[in-house]
Amino acid sequence: MAIDHVRVYSGLPAGGDTAGIFLTRWVTHFVAPAFCFFAGVGIWFMAKRLDGGAVRRFLVSRGLLLVLLELTLIRFLWAFSVGPDFMLAGVIWMLGWCMVLMAPFAKMRARVGWLGVAIVVLQPLFFVVGNVLPGSVQGVWAFVYFVDARPALGFNVLYVIVPWIGVMLAGYGFGKLLELPEVARHRMLYRVGLGMTAAFLLIAPLLAAMNAEPPADGSPMRALWMRALDQRKYPASPLFLLMTLGPMIALIPWAERAKGWGVRALEMFGRVPMWYYLMHLVVIHSLAVVVTYLHTRQFGFDWFRTAPYTQVPDEGRWSLLLLYIVWAGAIAVLYPTCLWYARRKKEKPARWMHYI
Repeated sequence: MAIDHVRVYSGLPAGGDTAGIFLTRWVTHFVAPAFCFFAGVGIWFMAKRLDGGAVRRFLVSRGLLLVLLELTLIRFLWAFSVGPDFMLAGVIWMLGWCMVLMAPFAKMRARVGWLGVAIVVLQPLFFVVGNVLPGSVQGVWAFVYFVDARPALGFNVLYVIVPWIGVMLAGYGFGKLLELPEVARHRMLYRVGLGMTAAFLLIAPLLAAMNAEPPADGSPMRALWMRALDQRKYPASPLFLLMTLGPMIALIPWAERAKGWGVRALEMFGRVPMWYYLMHLVVIHSLAVVVTYLHTRQFGFDWFRTAPYTQVPDEGRWSLLLLYIVWAGAIAVLYPTCLWYARRKKEKPARWMHYI
């Protein structure tokens, strides 16, 4: 995630024809599905510990807090601007509303996860429904699924609710598999994860080869492997989710057994995900301002006012090497701040830390 957000401020395109830039963007595609899917898993285990009312209250309050943060603090950290000229419905917005929508399902049986799978597979129906609705309603429906109409209130909608509520529901149902004994659990995880990955590897290259059309601008056609991996993220297609969730599910048994300082560092970041998210925007944006000034003798504040839709002029764009140097520097700064917060949250937790 941090790699992609450094890329935003670097001005490098999301993808591109070179393998380096393409893979820099592609590797970050695993983040949003992991956020959403494992949030559903977490809700399953929370529902096992708490009564239904407590779970629903937490999901609604936490979800609405995430929406509020997206519209206020997170928007400011992206743009360093408080003006109303740019409103973003991003990943935290989506996660917040999905948590609110998950509240009625919080004590249901795991089979409700199949409803999530159906939402993912049948998402084109939401496009059809949205485009037959009256024009006055389409602007609101644009938050649910992309339609031809502009979203209401001038929002820039990056993450619609569908299919992500389906992903969270599927994660909720998936939680039951993680309760199996270790041997049976690992066997099932390999079957599901590798099966999803194999389905992607069979379907995606075939479709990419069948739909091979030269670019309209006359530029050379990208390699088959790039076209196969370049799956639609906005909104996330079923192939995109097979590509990203399949390998992650297959890696869970390895993650359960992994040890060492690197694993401990990753676990530490994983204990404070919301704190990390907020802090990584502070650190990356601040570093971007400094690096941009050293690179161009301009601070570039105006370039970043519509982040993550940043428009950096060609002379201000970074090299791929510089992007990774800044990313490594950001992680080096983030580690001690997250370590401090993780310890503080464990030893002297305040009530608000339950949410951040």
